[in-house]
Amino acid sequence: MNTQGQAVLLLACFGVDAEPWARAFATLAPDVDLRGADAPGPPDEIDYVLAWNVPAGGLRAYARLKAVFSLGAGVDGLVGRPDLGETPVVRMVDESLAQGMVEYVLMSVLRHHRDAALYARQQARKLWIPHRPPLAQDRVVGVLGLGELGGPCASALAGIGFQVRGWARTPRSLPGVEVFWGAAGLSRLLQGCEILVCLLPLTPDTAGLLDADLFARLPRGACVINVGRGAHLVEADLLAALDSGQVAGATLDVFDREPLAADHPFWTHPSVVVTPHASAFTHPESAAAKVVADIRRIEASRTPTHLVDRSRGY
Repeated sequence: MNTQGQAVLLLACFGVDAEPWARAFATLAPDVDLRGADAPGPPDEIDYVLAWNVPAGGLRAYARLKAVFSLGAGVDGLVGRPDLGETPVVRMVDESLAQGMVEYVLMSVLRHHRDAALYARQQARKLWIPHRPPLAQDRVVGVLGLGELGGPCASALAGIGFQVRGWARTPRSLPGVEVFWGAAGLSRLLQGCEILVCLLPLTPDTAGLLDADLFARLPRGACVINVGRGAHLVEADLLAALDSGQVAGATLDVFDREPLAADHPFWTHPSVVVTPHASAFTHPESAAAKVVADIRRIEASRTPTHLVDRSRGY
C-alpha cells in the first residue's frame, strides 16, 4: 500500500493501450492508487498487478504482491513464472470476452459450413456455381473446452441448430450439447465431427493436442478452428493434413509465436484463414469492474472470484 493506506494497482500491460484502462479504474475506484509500468514507484508499495505480455523477469521486483490479474482469458503466461513464485493469479472472466468469442466462433463455423472459401475462389474466376450445403441440424460441430468461453460458444452453436458435441475435463451437463470427457470421450467426439473448435486452456495435457493423430481421427474433409492457444496446434501436422485433404480448411487466431512470421506458410495457404489473435477482446469498462471487485474481496480477506488452481493450470 502507499503511504496513505491505499491499495496500489500496477498496470503492467504491454502491447495494449493502457489509457482506457486507467480511465475505467479512475472512475470505478478512485480510492485505488493506479500506476503505470513507466512510473511504478517503490516496488514494495505494489499490491496488485494487471498483467499482459510482461517480459520474463518483469515482475521479480514486486515481492509483496497480493495477487496478479490476467488482462486476458488465458493464464499460461503467468502460471509457473519464476518471477511470480506462489503469488495468487486471477483469471479474467468477463461478459465482453465471452460475447466476442461467441461472435468469432459463430462466424468461423458458418464460414466453413457455408463454403465461403469455395465461393471466394469461384468469384476470383467469375464462376457462377451454387452449392447446396447440409442443414445445420445435419452437421456435427465439436467444441474442445466447455469453460467460461467454450460453454457459451457450444450453446450458441446448438442454438442455431448444429449437432454440438463438447469435450470437458470432467463430466458436466450443457443443454443442447452432447458432452464427452477423458481420452475415450475425445475419440468418440471426433468420430464424424466435421468442424472442430479448440477453446481449451493450455496445460501440459493439452499442449500439442491438435496433431496428426487427432486429424486422422476426424472424417476426411473436416475443418479445424483454433482459438485456444497456439501451442495446442502442431503446425507441421496441420499443414500436412491440409495438403493431403484430410483437413479441408482451418481458421487460426492463435499461434505458437506471435506475431506470425511474415514468411510463415499459413499466410499464403489457400485453405487457411489467419486472424491476429483478434477473436475476443477484454473491454476495460466491464473488465475493470471485475478486477476492482476482486481487490475489494482480497482487502476484506476473502478469496477472489476466479482464482487459478495451480494444480490444473487454470
